[in-house]
Amino acid sequence: MSPSSTVVVRVPATSANLGPGFDSLGLALTLYDEVEVSILDDAPGAEGNGPGVEVHVEGEGAGELDTGEGHLIVRAVRATLDLAGASQPRRLRLRCHNRIPHARGLGSSSAAICAGILAARALAAPSLSDDDVFTLATRMEGHPDNVAPCLSGGLTIAWSDLSGTPHKLELSPHGGVRPVVCVPRTRLSTEEARGLLPKDVPHADAAANAGRAALLIAALTQRPESGLLLAATEDRLHQAYRAPAMPGTADLVERLRVAGVPAVVSGAGPTVLVFGTADTHDLIASEVGSDWHIQPLDVDRSGASVESPETR
Repeated sequence: MSPSSTVVVRVPATSANLGPGFDSLGLALTLYDEVEVSILDDAPGAEGNGPGVEVHVEGEGAGELDTGEGHLIVRAVRATLDLAGASQPRRLRLRCHNRIPHARGLGSSSAAICAGILAARALAAPSLSDDDVFTLATRMEGHPDNVAPCLSGGLTIAWSDLSGTPHKLELSPHGGVRPVVCVPRTRLSTEEARGLLPKDVPHADAAANAGRAALLIAALTQRPESGLLLAATEDRLHQAYRAPAMPGTADLVERLRVAGVPAVVSGAGPTVLVFGTADTHDLIASEVGSDWHIQPLDVDRSGASVESPETR
């Protein structure tokens, strides 16, 4: 480990579930957090942030996030170094430029975890494989549906085998897929939303979701027509159960779908993900109103990236 080592990691926002693909489907979006991570072994600890940790946050989460050992990227860096058997640095510095909204269902925690792991691998743990990175990220996040597209880009299918080992398959979405996110001011934690889910669901609902998830893969990769996507994004496993925690989101999804627009809850919510076309933006705007931020995006197709500051 050199006395002064720095990398810059760029990680995309993600939307998981995509309607029927509960805990399995994910899509990377062109909205990014950028993190500069420095290992400074010859410098003294930073006063006021805990021994050896210095965290600066701009944008989303500024003034709210932990600036010491509790910061999620710091925890991910340390977990990665432990996994690789590398020594912990005497000083760690983070400069975070955050654009991904927090607690909105756009994968901000997955992005932070992936950023920390990738930075630590680049700086001090080159022996770790891509599978090691994905497995650790999944373990820290709790499930793989957001970390998979964050790492790989594009559309991903994620699952775990009987031993608990996570796997992912990367697919290339059709060029006609046009994501739009409608982000409310309100927040909702993933834990709160997941706590509303029942232990068991009717067999008919599970069968319906299996068919819709298969149809959604075909629609997103081959035929992204609005009518096909509307049918493919129907969900019976999670959105209705979570509606009491985000009534505004549930209402917006329903109104958009009645108008023929393929809309789903992004991740655990409360953001709404819409698969729009050139002629749906005005309709989306008329249904959303002033309490939501509408942001047309594209599909990120490359996933997280790591660079040195000199090459930027």
